[in-house]
Amino acid sequence: MGIIEKIKEIEAEMARTQKNKATEYHLGQLKAKIAKLRTQLLEPPKGSAGGGDGFEVTKYGHGRVALIGFPSVGKSTLLTMLTGTHSEAASYEFTTLTCIPGIIHYNDTKIQLLDLPGIIEGASEGKGRGRQVIAVAKSSDLVLMVLDASKIYFKKKKTGGISFNSTLQLTHVDEKLCYQILHEYKIHNAEVLFREDATVDDLIDVIEGNRKYIRCVYVYNKIDVIGIDDVDKLARQPNSVVISCNLRLNLDRLLAKMWEEMGLVRVYTKPQGQQPDFAEPVVLSNDRGGCSIEDFCNHIHRTLVKEFKYGLVWGTSTRHYPQHCGLQHVLQDEDVVQIVKKKEKEEGGRGRFKSHSNEPARISDRQKKAPLKT
Repeated sequence: MGIIEKIKEIEAEMARTQKNKATEYHLGQLKAKIAKLRTQLLEPPKGSAGGGDGFEVTKYGHGRVALIGFPSVGKSTLLTMLTGTHSEAASYEFTTLTCIPGIIHYNDTKIQLLDLPGIIEGASEGKGRGRQVIAVAKSSDLVLMVLDASKIYFKKKKTGGISFNSTLQLTHVDEKLCYQILHEYKIHNAEVLFREDATVDDLIDVIEGNRKYIRCVYVYNKIDVIGIDDVDKLARQPNSVVISCNLRLNLDRLLAKMWEEMGLVRVYTKPQGQQPDFAEPVVLSNDRGGCSIEDFCNHIHRTLVKEFKYGLVWGTSTRHYPQHCGLQHVLQDEDVVQIVKKKEKEEGGRGRFKSHSNEPARISDRQKKAPLKT
C-alpha cells in the first residue's frame, strides 16, 4: 500500500469516527500519522541524485514575493502588469509550467516577484509540480494568497521524560493527548509549553519542525465581471485586495499592501561633512537580519561594527535631530544615518603625557656619543 492510499484510509477512518471526549485521543493520533505521511510525500525519493527538474531561481533584490493560486486566475497577467516581464497568459489552464521571475521597482527598492504554476488538489502530494511550488514559496518573504507565529514552545531532551506545562487553560489539548502524539513520533523526552490555546494541528506542526509560516495576502482578480456588492464584500475581508488586470484597477493598492506586509525599511547614508545620499538606500527588514544600527553596519561592511563609536540619526526613530545612537537603536523607514568611527589612539600618548620614553631601558644599551673634536 502506497503513502497516498494510507492517507486516504486514515482520512476515511477519521470521517467515520464521531468527535467526542472518548475519541479525541484517537483522532489526535490519526492526525499525527497523517502529518508524518504527508511529510514523507514532500521528501525527495530515496536514492535520487538531487539534480531533479526543480525551478528555483536565484534570489535578487531586497525582498521576494510568490504568486500562488489555482490555475488560470491571472497570475501571469499580474506579473506582466507589475514588472513588465512577459509571462505567457491564455484562457486555458496550466499556461505557466515553470517559475517566471520579475522585478518590481517601488519606493527606491527592488522586489522580486515570482509567477509559479497553478496549484491543484493534491499539490502537497506532489501533483502538478506541487513539491517545487511549495519549496519556492517557503523561500519567499510574502505569499500573495497570514498565519500566527508559534503558539507552542517545544524542545527535545536526552533524558528527563516529558515535561508538560501551559500558561492558560487548554480546551483542545490535554496532557494525555500530548503524550500520545509525542509517542507516535517516538519522542519520550521533551519539554512542551503552551502559550496559547492551541489545537492538535498546531502541536503536530511544531513537532514536525518543517513548517514555515509566511505572511499572506489574498488577491482577488477579475472583479470587472462581478457585481459591486460582491466586490465590496471581498474587499472588506482581512488581508485581501481586489484587482482587475484587464482594466488595470487597484494595482497601486496591491503594491502598497505588499510594501506594508513586507516591512522593508529604507535607510540613507550620510558621509561626514556631505549631503545624504538619497539615490541608493540601504534596505533592511526584520525578516532579513533586523533593522538596528548594528544590522545597518553589517550590511555595509562586517568590520564597521568594530570601528563604530556612535551614530548620528535623523528621522522618525529619533526624538531630536540629529540624535546620538548606539548599535541597538532600531531604525525606521527613510531614516538618515551617519556613522562616526573611533579614532586611532597613538600608543603611549603625546608630549609630556607619554607613558614611556624612547630611550633604552639599560645604560649598557645606550649609544656612546662620539668624542669631541679637539
